[in-house]
This record gives sequence, C-alpha cells and structure tokens, in this order.
Amino acid sequence: MSARTHDMGGAPAGPIDRSEPPVTLTEQRVDAMMALLREPPLGLFSTDAMRRAIEDLAPDVYLGSAYYERWCYAMRDLLVETGVLTDAEIADRLAAVQQRFETEGAPP
Repeated sequence: MSARTHDMGGAPAGPIDRSEPPVTLTEQRVDAMMALLREPPLGLFSTDAMRRAIEDLAPDVYLGSAYYERWCYAMRDLLVETGVLTDAEIADRLAAVQQRFETEGAPP
C-alpha cells in the first residue's frame, strides 16, 4: 500500500506553528455539523469513517485545503457514500444558495 497524502513521513514541511488561533464562527458551525451527523440520534458515520474520508481526499484537495475545509469535503463525500444525499441534490442546493446570495447579497 502506498503512502497517502496526509502521511508526510519525514518529508520537509517546515516548522510547526503551535500557537492557538481563535476559532471562527465558520469553524464552530462545521464542528456542530460534524457532531450532528456523527452522534445519536443520526449517527450517520463514525469518527473512523470521517478520518478515512479525509485521508482519501485527492492530494491537491488535501494539501490545498484548511483543516475544517477537509472536514467539509469528507462530510460531503460520506453523505453521498452512505446514500443520504446525491451529487445532484448537493449541486442543486448549492446553486440555490448561490442564486439567493447573488439576489439578496451577503447575509448580515
């Protein structure tokens, strides 16, 4: 089995920033979505499934995304994988949100 993108395995990556940045509202919302999807009563997927979905992201997506962006991609993939939503349903909903944004402007 070949190494996945997340496994840097000693590759040069520079120093690790150990500071704690403030948590944004978007990050709090992503964390809440994850809890709602993972915990009872829904329990649609496990933490292990989420980890696997993140590790399965394409290298360009994994390396080009922030931590919580990876969560969003993985949650989306798991919702499709488990049959909760389809690609078409997600695309339709995103188009509707984009249309509303263009018509009404950014939310307050």
